[in-house]
Amino acid sequence: MEKRKLGKTGEMLSIVGFGGIVVRNEEQAAANRIVAKAVEERGLNYFDVAPSYGNAEERLGPALEPYRHSVFLACKTERRTANEARAELEQSLQRLRTDHFDLYQLHAVRSMEQVEQIMAPGGALEAFVRARDEGKVRFLGFSAHSEEAALALMDRYDFDTILFPFNWVAWFQGGFGPRVLAKAVEKGMGVLALKALAKRRWKEGEERRWSKTWYSPADNYEEAALGLRFTLSKPITAAVSPGHAELLWWACDAADQFTPLTPEEEKLLEQRSQGLEPIFPQG
Repeated sequence: MEKRKLGKTGEMLSIVGFGGIVVRNEEQAAANRIVAKAVEERGLNYFDVAPSYGNAEERLGPALEPYRHSVFLACKTERRTANEARAELEQSLQRLRTDHFDLYQLHAVRSMEQVEQIMAPGGALEAFVRARDEGKVRFLGFSAHSEEAALALMDRYDFDTILFPFNWVAWFQGGFGPRVLAKAVEKGMGVLALKALAKRRWKEGEERRWSKTWYSPADNYEEAALGLRFTLSKPITAAVSPGHAELLWWACDAADQFTPLTPEEEKLLEQRSQGLEPIFPQG
């Protein structure tokens, strides 16, 4: 699988990342098989997980242990104070059977109130910097579900990476993402994508084909490939897969045949996005 440089870190990551939810609620043997296939057959070296993903850390730790030396492991915390963030970091290290994370991220920052808490004395950023100084994490980053919060975090601190929903429907129908991407590129950050295979919000009462996603993803491989190509045609290092193995393999297949979107295909996607409710509104 193609690899791209992660900002100024010098790391080279597979253009598809393994979303930890893929192994949530799987039997350990099944989780082991999925991870082995991802690394050995599909060429993935970028894994991302978080404590809020149910038992994903407990499943991913043993499955990833044989490959830990050769992969880039990212984890996240939703804790906003230094003491709570440090405690969750230590718990995640234990569950994932490792002595360090390659990337540790503030998880799902949604508001300016959270930004202020993170940056204040005693805020989570203090724990992040200390953990980096101690060698428990190598690089620092954040994920955000708000453009305002993402822009503010980039203004306040020189993070190594950003993990953000760069998604075709949200981009075209909500104008969600262009300002964030432009600023991250300007700063030379490593840019990682969430929700590349997402399509729209679930409708009320709709039968949910995919139980691990809070949104309706691509309906078929062709649509998944277009969505992934939209995201990876931009200056983005890698896109993290949704939470089902089937969707992960779709993403891998699309990545193996990756070519940048043509202007005609981008217009087609913009037309397809009309009438769909984006999973993230602007702001």
